[in-house]
Parts: sequence; C-alpha cells; structure tokens
Amino acid sequence: MRVRRVRKEELAAAVREPWADPSRRPYVQGETACVPVREGYPCDDELPERHPYRGRPFQMIGDTAVVRGRRPTDEEVAAILAWRRPACVLYLAAIEGVRRLPAAEVLHGEPHTVSHHENGLWYRLNPAKVMYAAGNLEERALMGRTVREGERVADMFAGIGYFTLPMGAAGANVHAMEINPVSFGYLVENIAANGLTERVRAGCGDCRTLLDGTYDRIVMGHFDALAFLPDALAHARTGTVIHLHALGDVPDAAAIPVETAGFEVRTVTRKVKKYGPHIWHIVHDMVLS
Repeated sequence: MRVRRVRKEELAAAVREPWADPSRRPYVQGETACVPVREGYPCDDELPERHPYRGRPFQMIGDTAVVRGRRPTDEEVAAILAWRRPACVLYLAAIEGVRRLPAAEVLHGEPHTVSHHENGLWYRLNPAKVMYAAGNLEERALMGRTVREGERVADMFAGIGYFTLPMGAAGANVHAMEINPVSFGYLVENIAANGLTERVRAGCGDCRTLLDGTYDRIVMGHFDALAFLPDALAHARTGTVIHLHALGDVPDAAAIPVETAGFEVRTVTRKVKKYGPHIWHIVHDMVLS
C-alpha cells in the first residue's frame, strides 16, 4: 500500500487532500499517521498489505481496546495488539452496582483517561473506572434526533453524558444527574469540552432527590429504572415522554405506577441490543396522557 506519513495531529486535514485515497483506511503508528495515496500521486513509502482482522471482537475507546464476554487468551490479546496497537487492553467482565462500576482486568499497558469521538461529540473517560456501552451507539444518536429545541429534559442516570451530550447538542435544556463521583467528574468535563454549559445543568447524587419541577422528557438509562419510575412520574405532566430502559418487556409492571400517578400511557418498545441468551436491552418509550 502506497502511503504518505504525516503527524498524527495532521491526519484529519490530510485525509481531505486530493492525493489521499478515500477507499483505504489510514492508520497510526505512535505519533505518525500513514495515509493511503491515490495512483498518480507521489508517496513516501510502500507498505505490505494488511490482512483483514479475523480475531476476537473488541471495541476501541480512544486508544484503549476493551474486550467483553469470556476472558481472552494470550493469543487473542496478541492479535489485537498486532492489529490496532492499542496503548491499553482491558477485559471487561461485568458492570456492577447502581454506580455501574466496571469489573475490569488490565491485560496490556496502563489504564488512563482517553478521548473518544462519537457522533460529533467528545467523551473523556477512563474505561477501567467508568462504563461506556459499545452497543448503545444508535440509541445515543437517536436521543439527539428525538428531542426538540428548548425541551426541559431530565437525564436521571447521566453517567459521563451518554445521552446528555447529544440531547444538549440538539438544543434541549438538560438536567443531568449522576450518583458516581468519578463518572460525574467526567460528565462535568465533557459538558464543558463540548460547549454545552449553557444548556446542561449537572448534579451529583441520588436522582430521586435531585429531580425538580416538571420535565417534558425523562431519560431513565439504567436497567433498574423501573424501581425509580414513581419518582419520575412525580415530575411528569400530560404529554411528558419517558424513555425507560430495562432488560426485557416491562409494560405491565410499569402500568401500575403510571395508573397510581393518575396517568394513562401509550408505550412503544425498541430493542437496543442483545444482553444475554434470550435477554434483550429494551427501551420503553412512554407517552403520558
């Protein structure tokens, strides 16, 4: 493969140059990026073709590779290192507790704060210390497309800003709540880094005590959200939309607190991703009347 070498910080500009081949992926080696070159343009070097990766699935969060499922073998880790050259490899065995703490094992390198770019937004986090759900990419983007400008939105389990940032960027006024102090620190940092301090108000603590006033939309992005539904309903009105995340369908269980609060509800369910054998991560979009 014919390439030109540029500094890593110049990569974004280089791929827009006329000589850059858009059909091939550039890749980074340390502080240098190798950008594929079109035929007819001079190059700096010719590199051997890279074979497609067929190893263990993993997710890149910044420069850190995260592996889920069963623990990877040494050979699988070596294949990841050879393919993407991550600074760190983590095995994420589980997400634990209400604070959603990763049970992470370091397989290579040292865990550190990374900058992850997604849907035009920057998320800073340490993947060994706070959760980042790979399979919720489309759901995060959908929240940005769903909110209307000027809506008052409650994000009851904000984390580092998974849903808060796309909703704030779309023009909503978001009240973001997070109980984990480490995640909250990254949330505040990410709000500022994305220029959303005028649209997002963040609070650290139990969302049940932080909720205030009435909201047009309430996002409940936690698998234990059903237990918090009565608290959310106390800050809802006719027309409020609640996005309740759960493992499996829970419309019957949700109907009881909705009726107790004096509302009727129209619910549409969406599958986000498969969580385990015969278990789906489902979002219940609940419109109150």
